[in-house]
Amino acid sequence: MQLIGVYFVRTLESYFKNDFIESHNSQAQLLTQFVEPYLSVSSEESKQGDTRKTFADLNDVVNKLFANSSAEIQVIDANGFVLSTSMASHQSIVGQKNTQTEVNRALQGIKDNQRMFTDLDGIRKMIIVKPVASGVKVNGAVYIIASMEELYNTMNRINQFLITGTLIALGLTMVLGVVLSATITGPIKAITRQATAVAEGRFNDKVPVLGKDEIGQLGQTFNFMMERLKEALSLNEEEKEKLASILTNMNDGLIATDDDGKVIVINRRAKQILQVNEDTTLGKPLPEVLGISKETMNELQAGESSSPSMMLQFYHDADEEQLSVRVSFTTVYSKEKGSASTIVVLQDVTNQEKLEESRKEFVANVSHELRTPLTTIKSYLEALEDGALEEPQLAGKFVNVTRNETERMIRLVTDLLQLSRLDSNQAIISREVTDVAEMLDEVADRFSFQLEHRQIAIAIEVEPDMEEIMLDRDRIDQVLDNLVSNAIKYTPDGGSIAIRARCPEPKWLEVSVQDNGIGIPKKDLNRIFERFYRVDKARSRSMGGTGLGLSIAREIVRAHGGTIALESEWGQGTKVTFTLPYTLEEVAL
Repeated sequence: MQLIGVYFVRTLESYFKNDFIESHNSQAQLLTQFVEPYLSVSSEESKQGDTRKTFADLNDVVNKLFANSSAEIQVIDANGFVLSTSMASHQSIVGQKNTQTEVNRALQGIKDNQRMFTDLDGIRKMIIVKPVASGVKVNGAVYIIASMEELYNTMNRINQFLITGTLIALGLTMVLGVVLSATITGPIKAITRQATAVAEGRFNDKVPVLGKDEIGQLGQTFNFMMERLKEALSLNEEEKEKLASILTNMNDGLIATDDDGKVIVINRRAKQILQVNEDTTLGKPLPEVLGISKETMNELQAGESSSPSMMLQFYHDADEEQLSVRVSFTTVYSKEKGSASTIVVLQDVTNQEKLEESRKEFVANVSHELRTPLTTIKSYLEALEDGALEEPQLAGKFVNVTRNETERMIRLVTDLLQLSRLDSNQAIISREVTDVAEMLDEVADRFSFQLEHRQIAIAIEVEPDMEEIMLDRDRIDQVLDNLVSNAIKYTPDGGSIAIRARCPEPKWLEVSVQDNGIGIPKKDLNRIFERFYRVDKARSRSMGGTGLGLSIAREIVRAHGGTIALESEWGQGTKVTFTLPYTLEEVAL
């Protein structure tokens, strides 16, 4: 509207000015035709000296023809004197000479003489002067001075109308813009707010859909996208939780590196194996974390195997043992980046190594335990065959030795068979009601001869009012016999043994056998329950032991659902404690 208004105002102003000029030019031209006869006559009469009637007629013509004109009209003779004027208030200028430039030009025969100016009172006016000629002779001029205020007032009113219309249109446009912007920006703001909420992880709210237009379709599409994004993020979170749970509960350690070979993921088991902290491990190079050289790492990754591995040994003071760890490397290549990351799996094979070593030791021990008596029996039988049988005294001695070695082999095979049954859960636990004090007294009676012979004192301590317990009496007697027998063997003459029974917790029986003998070195405590393991191999074998007593005792206690532990210090004695539940439930081995 402003552009149209400016163009319209300028065009209208130009039109009004041209119309104003043309109108007054036409008036001036018409007036020249009317006053030309009078000026010709007045010129002749002026020569004769009688011009009064001519001037009166000229005034009548000017006043009658242009009485309603707002312009002032003057008729000027050839000498520049005013002969007549249309303004009654300006009659005083009649007879005076008009010296304006336009009048002089017109009296010289120039036709187009006009000028616009602003009067002293601030009114814009226009002067038009036309020559009055008869042929080539100029008899005078017609002088018109017209005010242009009405024209400009009209233009001002039109400008005011345009300005008012523009302001009204602008106001209506603003109102309409606010309304329309509210209908457009409102949903967009709602979508923006919801997008911010989605970025912050809030998916509960939805964008309101108020119509089926483009904004409504955008809101509906955004809601659909938000639902899909929520589902995708939920699925991603579930997968991350599953992966985190798997990594946390893996029995094997796992380490993942980025393309630069720096650690980005390490699970709990790997931290336990390596004895490292996650905060100090993340971001470190993999060789530094594993404690290997970069050259070794490069050789493994450059190997032909798709999953190269190596064995590493770790020793931690807290565990007091050496860990054997198999480290497997898997390289993951990225087609887009053209780089590779590494996944490392740490498998603690310490128990497997121990099991393999125990198996080898077991086979060697069994072979040795069987070979020694068999060799002895063979030697004595050969001696008997070579003639010792003819000597009754010597033959009786050889037969006695052969019988002892045979009984030792029978004990060994019996112990192995019993362990095998306990290992395979084939041993039957026949429980019966047992008085604890009576059971311990019978154990002491069975070893009374050995105790008196070695002058070893034995003390039995049982808590008062102890309840009877359901257990396999024969097998628990075997456990107690083994413990008391060991205590007697490794206690010097004149020593003491204490057997105690108490209930440290409700429904649990604790029995301990303690001596003040030679004790067990600390380095042997972890292996004391292993099969065929002897602290003093020569002395144990000479005393008739098979090295299976404590192993059998542990398996029997476990079959009853209990536990067994050993405490000892070298030179101060040994204490073996086992606990049994009062319940009838059995724990699988």
